[in-house]
Amino acid sequence: MDGLDLLKAFREVAERGSFSRAATVLGTSKATVSKYVAQLEERFGVRLLNRSTRAVSLTDAGQLLLERSKPLMEMVELTQTELQEHAGHPRGRLRITAPHGFAQSAFPTVLGEFMKTYPDVHVSLHLSNRVIDLVEEGVDIALRLGRIRDENLIVRRLRQMELVLCASPAYWSRRGLPNKPDDMRRHDVLTYSLTEGPPQLPFEVDGKPYAVPVQSRMDANDAAPLIAAALAGLGAICVPAMMAQAHVERGALVPVLKDYMPRDMWLYAAYAQRRHNSAAMRALLDFLEAHGKMREPTGPVPPPSSTAVKTAKTAKAAKAARRARHPVAAT
Repeated sequence: MDGLDLLKAFREVAERGSFSRAATVLGTSKATVSKYVAQLEERFGVRLLNRSTRAVSLTDAGQLLLERSKPLMEMVELTQTELQEHAGHPRGRLRITAPHGFAQSAFPTVLGEFMKTYPDVHVSLHLSNRVIDLVEEGVDIALRLGRIRDENLIVRRLRQMELVLCASPAYWSRRGLPNKPDDMRRHDVLTYSLTEGPPQLPFEVDGKPYAVPVQSRMDANDAAPLIAAALAGLGAICVPAMMAQAHVERGALVPVLKDYMPRDMWLYAAYAQRRHNSAAMRALLDFLEAHGKMREPTGPVPPPSSTAVKTAKTAKAAKAARRARHPVAAT
């Protein structure tokens, strides 16, 4: 039997002066209460109560234990109340990790709305592209992008993600637009350094994953510098559409091969335990699932613009004409 339960039984007997009355309060039998007190006396090696057929009184040791245990039991009861409030009402600290790119998405707005809805919840947000051990680092929820692989984690799919393969109009004009995934083998690609193995682009052909090895011109562990390099015309990038959408909308980046982009990519919340999660954690998971706002601010990624296609074709035609006029110089 837990020591706190033994102590609670002793205190009830001491305060009520009766094993029977203590048993009634505790919802158990008189024999059980008597056994608990006897176990407590055995643990301490001292008699705590004087017993007779008509009355129960405290020994000096029992009086000492009654006085010294009062603040302990008050603390236990207060803690129990607070823990029950954590389980029933969203409050306390939530530790969340998310990729750096979320700072440029609608996620901060969604998180702000959650905090307004649940003012008793304190959020500790850590932005990192590193895949961490949630238990070891004390993280409640990890928001992640990609395919779900770790079978040791509990995951909740928040929404299906779209990837976009894009580059600047100047780059496509210089190198030509790809028509099929394997065309990207001859292109300069700006890749994630967090990806294991040689650089490659994820596609889907006939409903099955299809990876294309590529020439990496630059790699980084975050999308922001890759997007900046793509805007400068240094190569193509494959990133979550939500991170490039603003540049796509204004024509600074032109997407290609949309029909070949994988469809099994997800924004998902990962956590370590399925049972006994706090009310704050359950509330955030429900909030994220209900608020589909961490998506692109507009509709689906548009196909390559006609301007970019015409620019690329014009550049090819001009290059062919120069070769025809100056075959030696063109080689």
